[in-house]
Amino acid sequence: MRRNRLSDHGDAPDAGQERRSGWRTIRRVAPYLWPEGQAWVKRRVVWALVALFASKLVAVSTPFFYKAAVDALAPAQEAADTAAWMLAIGAVGLTVAYGVARLMGVGFAQARDAIFARVGQRALRRLALETFSHMHQLSLSYHITRKTGGLSRIIERGVKGVDFLLRFMLFSIGPLILELMMIGVILFVVFDIWYLAVVAGTIAVYIWFTFTVTEWRVRVRREMNRQDTDANQKAIDSLLNFETVKYFGAESREAMRYDSAMERYETAALKTAWSLSALNFGQSALITSGLVAVMVMAAMGVQTGSLTVGDFVMVNAYMIQITMPLNFLGTVYREIRQSLVDMGEMFDLLERPADVTDKPDAKPLEVTGGEIRFDRVVFGYDPARPVLKGIDLTVKPGTKVAIVGPSGSGKSTIGRLLFRFYDVNSGALRIDGQDLRDVTQESLHAAIGIVPQDTVLFNDTIGYNIAYGREGATRAQIEAAARAARIHDFIAGLPEGYDTQVGERGLKLSGGEKQRVGIARTLLKNPPILLLDEATSALDTETERDIQLSLHEMGAGRSVITIAHRLSTVVDADEIVVLEAGRVSERGTHEALLARGGRYAAMWRRQQAEAEDESAA
Repeated sequence: MRRNRLSDHGDAPDAGQERRSGWRTIRRVAPYLWPEGQAWVKRRVVWALVALFASKLVAVSTPFFYKAAVDALAPAQEAADTAAWMLAIGAVGLTVAYGVARLMGVGFAQARDAIFARVGQRALRRLALETFSHMHQLSLSYHITRKTGGLSRIIERGVKGVDFLLRFMLFSIGPLILELMMIGVILFVVFDIWYLAVVAGTIAVYIWFTFTVTEWRVRVRREMNRQDTDANQKAIDSLLNFETVKYFGAESREAMRYDSAMERYETAALKTAWSLSALNFGQSALITSGLVAVMVMAAMGVQTGSLTVGDFVMVNAYMIQITMPLNFLGTVYREIRQSLVDMGEMFDLLERPADVTDKPDAKPLEVTGGEIRFDRVVFGYDPARPVLKGIDLTVKPGTKVAIVGPSGSGKSTIGRLLFRFYDVNSGALRIDGQDLRDVTQESLHAAIGIVPQDTVLFNDTIGYNIAYGREGATRAQIEAAARAARIHDFIAGLPEGYDTQVGERGLKLSGGEKQRVGIARTLLKNPPILLLDEATSALDTETERDIQLSLHEMGAGRSVITIAHRLSTVVDADEIVVLEAGRVSERGTHEALLARGGRYAAMWRRQQAEAEDESAA
């Protein structure tokens, strides 16, 4: 079966799907030309159309001034001196009028673009914002599997196509048809039907050739886009994992991997360039053939006396005038098809639904005490393979509950459910009796603070990253949070203090420093509920002790869930819950679980033995 289309994901949608996707894109973009409640946009569109019509009217009338000037000059050589001077003066005036007409045509066209510029830029900005916002609304399951480099490329290409597509919808096809019809009428009235027939035939063959070859080139361009996205993704992925590349001495391996992707892009890009050259040559051959045919007819008319030299010049001017919009048509059609492809991919992203959404009647979460209740919770990322199998767990207000267990037991999943990154498959998760599915996600996220295992920072200043915990925080509040997290003295000792840049993902700071910035950020947020997701497992023992003291102080008076690997960090918990294979196998205080001699006691003995071996070593 022959593949007719090649998408950026390797799929091959049929022509019907392609057309439906194109019309969908046009329907999505059209409202930006005539938005409800935006009178200034509508006024600009109307004035742009007025300028457009004026420029076309001037353009089709300009050759008449050219013809009149030539005809005025042609008999001047045989006329008397006085008559020659009069004719020359008239020819000069007509020539000046011709120049003014050409200038007016350009002026109206530029005025059209200037008037419309704000409309196009507004649409580009709004669509970019809509796409950016939608990316943040999508569920965690999407962002776990996405490819950042490829995604940014799709959005970049799609947003850039907005302004062009809007201009096409307003200024291209309709005005082009209008101009060609006006020129056709002039050729028929001033000359005869054969001129019109040759021009119409040339245009028809030109349009057929352009559309046919361009459709083929779209498939080639799709492949080039796919390879471009793949190469960009590999570059971004490699740079994000810079340290890993260095650890394994894989610089040359990464370079070869990137070069391999660029080689495939090069092949597709060359095919695109060659096909464009073939298209341009074919278009030029068709236009030149029509031009020569019409000019031969006009030359024969001049020889027979049925036409003047001015008529010959005017026919040439109109043929050149036809050539320009037809060349423009070829370019516009190519760009339209590419814009529809690029924007279609972006609208696919915009139409991707979020897995977790607020109910229409969702209310803000009201935290009165901070009790967290897992009521027979069953959940699996794949419903056929549940991770949590009927979890019953209560965190009473102001208490600390630790969740421990082997890898894969479902510890981190509990944290993701608490933030409602996913909805439970069955059972319920409640805070102060309110089902999380019945409250707004914004209010839920505002009520919970988290210190993750690996605190990721923005590539900005330390002050900005701490202030991220509370919008509009003052400098005094930021410094107070830093003092509470025991990092103020470190920051104050830096040459630029709180204005120190932390680097991408905070790589200029050590693990302990990043954790303290994360703690300060969460302290500034001041949430009633706190989630500590293996917050110290990646730190050395000495740093861990310091961080644990900060975490202990931060948890005072809050409901705290601690997900831990090192059992030594949770001995002070009010309750320790041991998870195994998605079920609660044990629960109790540290002392009670040791006395029971079960799974927790075995884990404790093993970790203590490992710690003693490390100390001995």
